[in-house]
Amino acid sequence: MYEFFVQLPVFSLIRIKARWSLRVLLCLMLLPVLMLPGESALAQVQDPWINANQRIFRFNNFFDAILVRPVANTYTVIIPRFARQGIGNFFSNINDINVLVNDVLQLKMDAALTDSGRFLINTTIGLGGFMDVASSMGLQKNEEDFGQTLGYWGVGTGPYIVLPVFGTSNARDSFGFVLDTLFNPIQYQDDVPMRLSLLTMQEIDTRSSLLALDELVGGNRYLFFREAYMQRREYLVNDGAIEEDFSEFGEF
Repeated sequence: MYEFFVQLPVFSLIRIKARWSLRVLLCLMLLPVLMLPGESALAQVQDPWINANQRIFRFNNFFDAILVRPVANTYTVIIPRFARQGIGNFFSNINDINVLVNDVLQLKMDAALTDSGRFLINTTIGLGGFMDVASSMGLQKNEEDFGQTLGYWGVGTGPYIVLPVFGTSNARDSFGFVLDTLFNPIQYQDDVPMRLSLLTMQEIDTRSSLLALDELVGGNRYLFFREAYMQRREYLVNDGAIEEDFSEFGEF
């Protein structure tokens, strides 16, 4: 059940303009928290700001319902499946650069060879990444980011945080988001309209890929998203080495 949770943020077009200033601010605010010793995310979720988190969570749900989800639904109706697959492959190929950097930072050299091979093959033979040729050759995509790298080197998750617009996170991953953004090549596209178009398309494509999961969320949505997010992040940091079962989430 872990495998289908892919960050679970609330996406929006506002994120494009707010990305740099908000993430840098969060980075500075959370540095003291990141100095805390490492701990298991599954031991006990730290949620000291639960009241504020719940208010922001409700706002994000409202924003998603009135704008983001309708746009994503329209996207799936207008764009044929094969085209959406190609678009998803394109952005996944760009993400392989970030994955490769984090492979190296975590000293996972075998994974680094795989991901560098994926990027070279998909960028060339795969026509800029629109075709995932590498997977058919046995080079499966890995999933790494700077939040995972910090966790790999013992940085604790810190408190659970629900960010306006960005969605579910924690102190460590919020800091990692800043670095992930810096290593996204799209950010360095000189043509501003093209850059904004690509970033917007990336967010819409990602949200559309999560539409099928909306019906799987049950019970207390806040608890569901919190536990699902923290357990998945623990799963990724430990490369799947987790003993705890995925729990069911009840009401307060």
